[in-house]
Amino acid sequence: MFADMEQMGHEQVVYCFDQTTGLRALIGIHSTVLGPALGGCRMWNYANEQEALRDVLRLSRGMTYKAALAGLALGGGKSVIFGDPVKHKNEALLHSFGKFVHSLGGRYITAQDVSISNTDLLHIRKETEHVVGLPADMGGTGDPSPMTALGVFNGIKAAVAHRLQQDSLRGVRVAVQGCGSVGTKLCHLLHNEGAELWIGDIDASKTAPLVASCGAKVLDSEALLPAEVDVFAPCALGAILDDTSIPQLRAKIVAGGANNQLADEVAHDQMLRARNILYAPDYVINAGGLISVSYEVKKLAGTAAEKTTAIYATLLEIFRRATKQGEGTGKTANRLAEERVQRQTHASARICNAS
Repeated sequence: MFADMEQMGHEQVVYCFDQTTGLRALIGIHSTVLGPALGGCRMWNYANEQEALRDVLRLSRGMTYKAALAGLALGGGKSVIFGDPVKHKNEALLHSFGKFVHSLGGRYITAQDVSISNTDLLHIRKETEHVVGLPADMGGTGDPSPMTALGVFNGIKAAVAHRLQQDSLRGVRVAVQGCGSVGTKLCHLLHNEGAELWIGDIDASKTAPLVASCGAKVLDSEALLPAEVDVFAPCALGAILDDTSIPQLRAKIVAGGANNQLADEVAHDQMLRARNILYAPDYVINAGGLISVSYEVKKLAGTAAEKTTAIYATLLEIFRRATKQGEGTGKTANRLAEERVQRQTHASARICNAS
């Protein structure tokens, strides 16, 4: 465990266990250099502890990078609760988790993620104020998915401008894999700009409304990979891009809202570059949700929509640097994020030495 933490640069991993409620959870704090570590809580039936640890370490580091490149004064954290959310999730377990979050004194701020609903957050909130993503009537920013979709939309526009050398999305063919809250909103934004849509989801009830409203064509999720499109937008599960799927891609661009799209962040970043497929790093393009909830932590200049729209310029800078350096866009994005954290670390050290 310590070797993994050292390799990825983590500050802290908290093991949480409550015999009374059966809570077993991990809280990963990657960095608090830029600010308190913010990241959602997910509940998943992990096969073993090592699988959960890998998840929390990778996701929490991604949150540090996401906040850094979004220009937010926040660090990166993530938490996972072990168990089947259908069988094991209950109010007592969520209250117990909230107490562990509270014990960290604000170093970690939790939020909604896989299998943790808005209602679940309200139970956690009864034990700690270190929760964001609350309903608007409780002083929160409400559903973050519109901002996530807006960020992905602007990221696709940036990728099209760089790779296809065109400013308009009219006639651009986009395959959206996953028609949940973010995917659906993204489809409407793309349709309004004149893009042509191919969609897929394991739940057919989610695709039917988009056929009616956006004229989308439905394919099996697997059939979207080799589809003759310009942009492949994964908006469902992570680790979708691997040794098997990348060779199937015919798209010139990968730009979607899913987290951890690369099964191996180094090897598959390089594989996409070798195939001349432009990859919009997931934690950059999907930062709109984090930007939205960050307004619950502190008041920021401008609106969440304005800050989310700036993802366009951030990605263009990453694309240009990656091209100049002759490297994958994921590697370039990681370096830029690490540079911002290091600058703040050095600035803090200078202040300490001066005092």
